[in-house]
Amino acid sequence: MLTLKQRQERAARRAARIAATHEAIRQAAPEHGEAQSEGSTVMKKNEVKVGSQYVAKVSGKLAQVRIDRENPHGGWDATNLATKKAVRIKSAQRLRAPAGLTKAEVQAAKAAVAAHVGAGAKPAAGSAKDTKALPAAAGGEPANPLEAHYRGQKDAAKAEKAAKVAAWRKEVAAKASKPDPELDKAIKDADAKGRQKKAKAKAERKPGCLDAAVRVLREAGKPMGCQDIVKAALAKGYWQTKGATPAATLYAAIIRECAAKGKDARFRRAEVKETKDGKAVSLRGYFELTDAARGR
Repeated sequence: MLTLKQRQERAARRAARIAATHEAIRQAAPEHGEAQSEGSTVMKKNEVKVGSQYVAKVSGKLAQVRIDRENPHGGWDATNLATKKAVRIKSAQRLRAPAGLTKAEVQAAKAAVAAHVGAGAKPAAGSAKDTKALPAAAGGEPANPLEAHYRGQKDAAKAEKAAKVAAWRKEVAAKASKPDPELDKAIKDADAKGRQKKAKAKAERKPGCLDAAVRVLREAGKPMGCQDIVKAALAKGYWQTKGATPAATLYAAIIRECAAKGKDARFRRAEVKETKDGKAVSLRGYFELTDAARGR
């Protein structure tokens, strides 16, 4: 964000450019100078005549207009000669000079602007759009010695920057083409450290409920329910949890592994029956290890 001083300086430079543009247009058309007082940069109300043509600022651009009549609310009703549309000139300050300037006069005015505000300043946006662009602005001959001086400095800075970039690219290409044992060793050491760190983290990882369940079932050698597995795992320290329903957590984890891995899962449902009232009843929620998991 610009500071207050920077904003004031920018506004002052802009005002200087606008004033220089107006003065240059006046000086570029001396044959029309009788309509303007000495030292004035804009038209005055008593100098505006109905039926005459003037250069006016319309929608931020300079355009030639013809004054048709005075407007009852102030100013004049005019016609934009370029677009043939009706426009209203609210005050004489919007009129710059009588129309009729040639292309050479406009170019001379632009050159005068460059001499007034220096090569670092740019003409007003409206004027630049109306006159398209000057040959000097497009990269032709400089309009004055000051512009040539600054243009030379700018070209020298560009050439210096291009030379630095080329040298840097050449240096990078040279380093890339030569083997660097130190760099290769550093890369290998970094990769080895990364692998060791991952292996250590994996070894230090706390066993989950499934690993604890495998260990409990392997030691028991028989099918067990999730409630019994959790009790044994917590009692022997194979698993630690602060959950409110650890048996439900273990049951859901076993179901997910069976569904995801299929035949490669470490668990399978076990058919356990008990006799109640003289009848054999199948118990649900019992699991046992697969043959592959038992042999591991």
